[in-house]
Amino acid sequence: MTPAARLADLLTDLLGRPMPFRLKAWDGSTAGPTGAPTVVLRRRRALRRLLWQPGELGLADAFISGDLDVEGELGPALSQVRAALAGGAPVRPGVRDWPKLIAGAARLGVLGPRPVPPGGRARVRGTLHSRARDRAVISHHYDLSNEFYALLLGPAMAYSCGYWTSGSDTLQSAQEAKFDLICRKLDLRPGSRLLDVGCGWGALAVHAARAFGAQVTAVTLSEEQHAFATAAVEAAGLGERVSVLLRDYREIADGRFDAISCVEMGEHVGDRLYPAFARRLRDLLHPHGRLLVQQMSRGAVAPGGGAFIENYITPDMSMRPVGRTVALLEEVGLEVRNVEALREHYARTIDAWHDNLRERRGEFTALVGEATVRLWELFMAGSSLAFAERRMGVDQILAVRPGQDGTSGVPATPADWYQGQP
Repeated sequence: MTPAARLADLLTDLLGRPMPFRLKAWDGSTAGPTGAPTVVLRRRRALRRLLWQPGELGLADAFISGDLDVEGELGPALSQVRAALAGGAPVRPGVRDWPKLIAGAARLGVLGPRPVPPGGRARVRGTLHSRARDRAVISHHYDLSNEFYALLLGPAMAYSCGYWTSGSDTLQSAQEAKFDLICRKLDLRPGSRLLDVGCGWGALAVHAARAFGAQVTAVTLSEEQHAFATAAVEAAGLGERVSVLLRDYREIADGRFDAISCVEMGEHVGDRLYPAFARRLRDLLHPHGRLLVQQMSRGAVAPGGGAFIENYITPDMSMRPVGRTVALLEEVGLEVRNVEALREHYARTIDAWHDNLRERRGEFTALVGEATVRLWELFMAGSSLAFAERRMGVDQILAVRPGQDGTSGVPATPADWYQGQP
């Protein structure tokens, strides 16, 4: 019996149904349905990784290391296999499965010591969401290299969901439309004081100052982002309007602001600290001051990003249903005035980043190495599917700090926010 046929028998028994994919083993043998996505086991070590680490993390390790591959487009293959497995028992061996799996692994020659994980896993220590640990988590992901993110994100340098207003939009125009929408929702005018918490590479801060005349304080924990954003502000001639600070949000003490933007930073705060985070943002606003939170959401049973995200991308992330975030903001005295879902926009944004990765793969590989490129291929493909298939969402939440008399200062309708949009 060929390795592929032997492995197909084992997997069919484990799944309790035929495999929804085709296998190609290291010796060239194949098994499984024709026309299905083909999983390629380039080395026996791929199976050894799964024996030692069954589930999502073992599969991720095998893919990143190149021990396992998928023929054709990764995203559609993941979607097809996931759909085929939906509703079945968890694909994870139970106690009764292990004797047969170990015997089969021995016949396949894959038993051996635990393989070393590929590079790229986060190594963070200390108390959860302490300032030192948060700084290390942010550094792991965002300090990869400014050159890498410039290739991935394009000229906009915005690592967040764009706002796609037509079929002819580019990634650049979608990000600029997002910046405009945020600034209009925040009612920015010449001289408005804006605090941008988690400012990334400074793109929103520059846009708010240049296009709306705002005075911006931009805050990040990433040294690479701080350096890039500071240079971008100077290059734009906006040094008198934008101040970029390398600072934790808990260290902001610059008086009160007319508006605060927090674009996909709240996911890093953590459930335990989110009420204090929301209270801090409220305290930093003038009465009638507005807060725009753009934040990812997830179902209550899966508040984090899963084993792959936790280990390789952004440890300690915490996401919740959007309704719970709305409640947390209102519990500290803010009034939520508008919630806009952007889920489909994020799938399209990630696909555009993924296109950049594929089209300039050689440049990415020369910059960060093959394993890191494969890691990001997996991240992009999986993230796009999560939004497209409604396993994750992203929303813009507009809130206001009411005046003492209960007034909000917000127009009765949002018509002005969408001026110039189709």
